[in-house]
Amino acid sequence: MKATLFFLLTSATILSAQTTITKAFNDPVIGETINNVNVNGTVNNSATGNNATFSNSSLTAGSASATNYSAPTSSEISTFPGSTIKMTGGGNTVYYKQTATKLEITGLVTPDATLNFSGNNGTFISYPAAFGYSESDTASGTFSATAGSGNFSGTINITADAAGTLLIGAKTYTNVLRIKSIQNFSLTVFGLPVGSVVNTAYTYYDSAHKFPLLSTTNAVITVQGTPQTTNVAQALNETFLSVSDIVKKDRFKIYPNPSHDFIEFKGEISDYSKANIYSLDGKLIKTSDLKAGKITISDLPASAYFIKFSGNKSQSESIKFIKN
Repeated sequence: MKATLFFLLTSATILSAQTTITKAFNDPVIGETINNVNVNGTVNNSATGNNATFSNSSLTAGSASATNYSAPTSSEISTFPGSTIKMTGGGNTVYYKQTATKLEITGLVTPDATLNFSGNNGTFISYPAAFGYSESDTASGTFSATAGSGNFSGTINITADAAGTLLIGAKTYTNVLRIKSIQNFSLTVFGLPVGSVVNTAYTYYDSAHKFPLLSTTNAVITVQGTPQTTNVAQALNETFLSVSDIVKKDRFKIYPNPSHDFIEFKGEISDYSKANIYSLDGKLIKTSDLKAGKITISDLPASAYFIKFSGNKSQSESIKFIKN
């Protein structure tokens, strides 16, 4: 079994300091694509605590590595019970179960092996989460690989352990939250221990992006006393694009932001018909259609919110705005 298998356990959604990770904004949606690139260079994860500076200006963009979310088939749901969405990329697939308060791992399939979390799903994240969030969970199930098959069990420890400013390439991102996740699994065959997996992952989010700006994983697999280590790092391709390239990719915008009385829209808003406004903890506050081209927000308390746009023919889009 190769260490690269366990990178996928750490490749999904979470968010920032002064920002709360919510189901409304961060939960993956069927039909979405993450445009990542592999990173050249060694990611510096050493900074900890609040008001930290994550210094990664020396990193450069490598090859493209897109990740897609889709609906699991009935056969896949039967194999990995409870799965509601699957993530594919690089020839690998991760299955997740989405609930009102959690995103859980139900299965992992790669060319090398399969992990089925049928005994106890592993928590990926609980909603809402912000700086200082901490959670421990247990996970168990079965594994199969060319070398054999058996059972696995262990713990997953998740913490929002640092927040501050991310320097990556030539760009600077503020109000960034880092999530640290450690998965520690024991492997057994016929009840006998055959090895272990220790996977440490870091993901960096800001409040403007649904998916991580930067993610890294260090996986150490020890089988029969022989350790194998793999390091992988990816970033949103936007982190290495010029400002003009980013502007061209904007589908639509809301303005003014911050606003007191109403918000209007410009761009490809014709693709969407409805807007839902959520509080930072994921509670639905207001629903409106988009026919008038603007939404009144004077009745909302002063705060930050997420507005999610949806339509019959388009995947949903979310934007953060501030009511002052």
